[in-house]
Amino acid sequence: MQRISKRYGDTIANNGVDFDLRPNEIHVLLGENGAGKTTLMNILFGHVRQDSGSIFLGNDEVRIDSPLHAIQQGIGMVHQHFTLVPSFTVAENVMLGVRKATDFSFRTAEIEKEVNQKADELHMPINAALEVRSLPTDLQQRVEILKALYRGARILIMDEPTSLLGPKQIQNLLMILSELRNSGHSIVLVTHKLAEVVEIADRVTVLRKGERVTSMDRGAFDERSLAHAMTGHSRIKLPDRTSVDSSASGSMAIEVQNLVIRSTLGDFDAVDNLSFRVSPGEVLGIAGVEGNGQREIVDSLFGLIRPDSGKVLISGKDVTTATPLVRRRSGLGAIPEDRQGLGLILDMTIGENIAMTRIMSGVYSKFGLIDWGQVASDSVKLLEEYDVRPPNPSVKVSSLSGGNQQKVVLAREMSTDLSILVADNPTWGLDVGAIDYVHRRILELRSNGGAVLLLTLDLEELFKLADRVLVLYRGSQTLEGLAGDIKSEQLAVAMAGGSIDERQ
Repeated sequence: MQRISKRYGDTIANNGVDFDLRPNEIHVLLGENGAGKTTLMNILFGHVRQDSGSIFLGNDEVRIDSPLHAIQQGIGMVHQHFTLVPSFTVAENVMLGVRKATDFSFRTAEIEKEVNQKADELHMPINAALEVRSLPTDLQQRVEILKALYRGARILIMDEPTSLLGPKQIQNLLMILSELRNSGHSIVLVTHKLAEVVEIADRVTVLRKGERVTSMDRGAFDERSLAHAMTGHSRIKLPDRTSVDSSASGSMAIEVQNLVIRSTLGDFDAVDNLSFRVSPGEVLGIAGVEGNGQREIVDSLFGLIRPDSGKVLISGKDVTTATPLVRRRSGLGAIPEDRQGLGLILDMTIGENIAMTRIMSGVYSKFGLIDWGQVASDSVKLLEEYDVRPPNPSVKVSSLSGGNQQKVVLAREMSTDLSILVADNPTWGLDVGAIDYVHRRILELRSNGGAVLLLTLDLEELFKLADRVLVLYRGSQTLEGLAGDIKSEQLAVAMAGGSIDERQ
């Protein structure tokens, strides 16, 4: 890709960017949110047309007008948000669009057999007869990879592929990518996890504010140099974790007692007799491989589902059957895992999304009318504070990158007078600078006496923020203790459902 430029109004997404991918390499693309990474890859995959610049495959210049054209050129892309049909089987998702709907000669058994064979060839075994909605996140991602490779992709773009994976799942994915590279594929990996970059990247290219800052070969970079290249400064120092002592009053900000929630996917308990407490001035971190009851816990805390048994208490008050609005008025705020499905209304503007909570509380209403001028003024201040790009409250939130969408959620939730924050993978898809900023705000809330329930698949984030850690396996607690006392071996075994002698 030579001298690629793309402008959206006054915003320059890419400014004369050069990017090249060699045969049999994993090339990592780094940069803060708004740096232009997604735009550059969307141009390569045909989602977006560049304003200027050229794309070459080998020695031939190509014009990529659509994703279909990119696929025909051997380019595949696995998006951060999967593009699978949940009610279809693995085989049906892989084959979707490959054969004409009128081709009745292609039977179900043959489809599944062919997909299973292809999966085995690529060292990605999976049962092609299973419905996608029954699969955990890592296997759904495997289906996406398989779908791209089945269509003949030799160049594979992976957008934030490890954001929602646990340690074992991440290692499995990195092994798959290494094997694909060794078998002749070339991979562009867009990620913010610097440790993974150092582990797997053959080369790294860093973008900043729409321009290429540097490209480095393996051996010429480490985590510190990459963070500096991305942000232009060293990693931000986090505030001191001065705790607020609530032991004297014995107060609990949030308490869950003997919670049981039946799974919607089968005849078992997604949450199995779980109890925990979070005190004011404390961060309780919940760890576990994705799909072990985390989503059901969050939904029950906010009243989106009613538990089959057990209680949810906020500041000592039983809110098990209370509405989400009642819980919010009790000081509960949320950073949901699914920012697009639960955190935002994509067809509304940034300003409308930010003001939503305050509009519900009547802050902006006079005689039944909303003061939109005040909404816009307050939104601009928050957009600048949280570095949302572009800082324009009239822009639809659907036009933002995933990281900037997350910043909008953060700006709304953390600017209210909340005392309890449920943060569900709060830094998913954020760049290194934004991650540090989110961590700072969480610790500031804690230092000011707020209670934080942190659910995260990022173990570095878990130990950086949590005072106590609770590990889930199949909806039950397998380990609980002070973060500083838990060894990595204990955590790994607990996440796999085992136990370990505390003396080891």
